[in-house]
Amino acid sequence: MHTKWKTWAHVTKLDPDKHLTEDEIAEIATSGTDALILSGTLNITQENMSELRDQVKEYGLPLVVEPAGPESVVFEGIDLLYVASVMNTQDARWIVGKHREWAMNPSIVWDKVIPEAYIVLNPNSAVGRVTGADCSISGQEAAAYASVADHYFKFPIVYVEYSGMYGNPEIVREVSKAIDNAVLYYGGGIDSGEKAAEMTKYADTIVVGNAVYDKGVKTLLETVQAVS
Repeated sequence: MHTKWKTWAHVTKLDPDKHLTEDEIAEIATSGTDALILSGTLNITQENMSELRDQVKEYGLPLVVEPAGPESVVFEGIDLLYVASVMNTQDARWIVGKHREWAMNPSIVWDKVIPEAYIVLNPNSAVGRVTGADCSISGQEAAAYASVADHYFKFPIVYVEYSGMYGNPEIVREVSKAIDNAVLYYGGGIDSGEKAAEMTKYADTIVVGNAVYDKGVKTLLETVQAVS
């Protein structure tokens, strides 16, 4: 298992349902980002997940697959599988139900599996809509979910996910204060060096995704430089 994931400061999330040129992939892989997460919410299959994996694997960066559901779980050719449980949903499928389905796979490699406790806070995001997350919670409530994930369920990662919008740094700060053991990830709306630097004050690892597609690799480079 790749054991350095706890030290990553910057990771880049690539969506198998979106297109990048070979040159763009090369720039991303050599940007200084610590790892690549292959992940998306809509239209994700083993086929397009595997295709993206094959495009990026030659660069030698740590590769993480974060499946949206059992249908997009891939083990071959990757370092880690991040599996999310959404803390702030009433729909148990997204806490444990979907996990039962992929855990029936006889080829599962448990040494590669890292559980994530997701706190989803953008109601207009695909992940918010699909999972039925309660995105109206306060910072205090978000911190309570994080504390339960860290101290009770022992999740190694707590992930504050604003997916597509820049979140409230004060909420991320409250979540950070509630965690003693888990690594805190933040993702959502980081499309400048300034925003990257702000969220790095509270999160251990920032995730840059949509900015790669919306603003280009130059913006990604700015975010890498802001946290290095």
